[in-house]
Amino acid sequence: MKRLLPVVLMSFFAAAPVPGTAEETVADPLFVDVTEVDLNQFKWKKRPLVVFADTPDDPMFIEQLELLRSREPAMRERDVVVISDTDPDAESDLRRKLRPRGFMLVIINKEGTVNVRKPFPWDGREISRSIDKMPIRQREIREAKERARAGGTN
Repeated sequence: MKRLLPVVLMSFFAAAPVPGTAEETVADPLFVDVTEVDLNQFKWKKRPLVVFADTPDDPMFIEQLELLRSREPAMRERDVVVISDTDPDAESDLRRKLRPRGFMLVIINKEGTVNVRKPFPWDGREISRSIDKMPIRQREIREAKERARAGGTN
């Protein structure tokens, strides 16, 4: 029995995910901090939605996150990743590129270009509608319908 314990422990630790690998990111987080982000990692894969504020205590920032959390399934369906930046002193790459003044919401499409800028919180339903009008999203919707039809006829 004593000889079996080290083997069991080794197999347990060997199966644990290594930080920074694909196994660790299986959860596919919806909300990420700007310090963990390079926009190029999302190109053609996700739609970054960037929420800027001068402080995490900004009432508009808090309201925007609540609105997004209330529509989390819809955001995931649309491949959204929410990036928050509440530290103007850190001068993140996104802050330098997008130049917010106080609170700002920015929706970036999968091609990597800015699609929408709002200086106030926006309801998740409005965000979903805006995303659904994007050409790549229109194609995704058509392809999903075609797959559903093809799957239904088999």
